[in-house]
Amino acid sequence: MKKIYIILCLLCSSLISKGQDPQFTQFYAAPLYHNAAFTGSGYAPRVMFNYRNQWPSLNANFITSLVSIDHFIEKANSGIGLTILNDNQGNHFKNTEITGLYSYQLQIGAKNFLRMGLQGGYSIRGFDPNGLIFGDMLNNNGSTGGSSSDPAANPANYQTVKIFDLGSGVLYYNPNAFLGVSLNHILQPKINIIPGGSSDCANGDCLNRKVTVNGGLVVPLGDHNAGPDKEFTLTPTFLYKKQGQYSQLDMGAYVTYTPLTAGLWYRGIPLKKVFSNFPNQDAVSALVGFRFENFSVGYSYDLTISGLGSTSGGSHEISISYQLDKFESDISPYKRQRKKELACPKF
Repeated sequence: MKKIYIILCLLCSSLISKGQDPQFTQFYAAPLYHNAAFTGSGYAPRVMFNYRNQWPSLNANFITSLVSIDHFIEKANSGIGLTILNDNQGNHFKNTEITGLYSYQLQIGAKNFLRMGLQGGYSIRGFDPNGLIFGDMLNNNGSTGGSSSDPAANPANYQTVKIFDLGSGVLYYNPNAFLGVSLNHILQPKINIIPGGSSDCANGDCLNRKVTVNGGLVVPLGDHNAGPDKEFTLTPTFLYKKQGQYSQLDMGAYVTYTPLTAGLWYRGIPLKKVFSNFPNQDAVSALVGFRFENFSVGYSYDLTISGLGSTSGGSHEISISYQLDKFESDISPYKRQRKKELACPKF
């Protein structure tokens, strides 16, 4: 019975906050998802894959996968890209989204660059109530196992929502640092799954605009002349996002000693209260990753520190990246300026 109660609470929470976007712990490994200005930042054809399984122990988990492809066109100082997102919330809310991206790069002096990005996306969203437990399906002994006569249990009472959306972003970087700002859901499209419903963003009936700020530094820890195949660096990173009344901060760092990378992050704003009483904190995350030539793979685990606690099963996340053409300057942040490569995490 406790498990049923938790699932119902989670689904009700999803209904209230249905205008919120999926998240990735390894945000630095999904750059196109967070800011269109990152498009083409690898300066070569690149393919990235991200997979996240959140709260697997609750049987109402959130599963998100993302495929990103991008390339830099040197003659046009431009990057082009495509992302495909699939988000499954508790196996009831589903969203498939395809987004095209473009960025343009300006050089400011010898080592500094400014990128401007635009994106346009098309998504299909729907809700399936099958498998949910409604009030008339419960008695003193728990679930009756029968069907519900509640109108909310009828799939015919919901509509599939198809929307077009726009986003933009800017990014400043040099060989050792980057800082970006992006704005998503500029059009604030209506996403109400109830036919004839309202379009009040305050009630979660549309996608609220989302502002994202993220940045990072590359701090050398060893001799950068040790060789082209060795990197020993510390990379502090952060990501802040605000969407509607909700805000979140991810901050942490990772250490790379080729080919190994390990990192630790915290997600939350503990000084800010949510629902008037609870600290705004979500998880502590750990990362381990490996880089093999132009292939990278990373795994992270979120330990839930919110009210859900360890019963949620935390969150598992995998990132894979493959860059078709390998630059000699990829390894050392001191040599990235020769190819103007962004000093951004590889995982």
